[in-house]
Amino acid sequence: MSTFTIFLALIIIVAFLLVVVIMVQNPKGGGLSSAFGGGANQIGGVQKTSDFLDKSTWTLATLLLVLILLSNVTIMDGNGVGESKIMNGEAEVETNIPAPIEAPVESPAEQN
Repeated sequence: MSTFTIFLALIIIVAFLLVVVIMVQNPKGGGLSSAFGGGANQIGGVQKTSDFLDKSTWTLATLLLVLILLSNVTIMDGNGVGESKIMNGEAEVETNIPAPIEAPVESPAEQN
């Protein structure tokens, strides 16, 4: 398995987690923060839950950015040259042009 494939799998996992964390939040103060209810029976408190979701969002977003930048380094070929083969003239370009197909021509005598 190549390094790029590993980075790609990690990027997909982090992006999924980021979507989940963002969807749990509610911009109007609801979401997971309000799910614990109000009053003295709060589990962790609303403020602590909001802080956790905020920190996890920033952490996952930063991690996603770093993984994307690091995966760019691994895209190069094994020889360390990331240039296009077409630009160097190494790629085979197909120059065969098929001959045009001619439609059969019928004479007026054959039409009758």
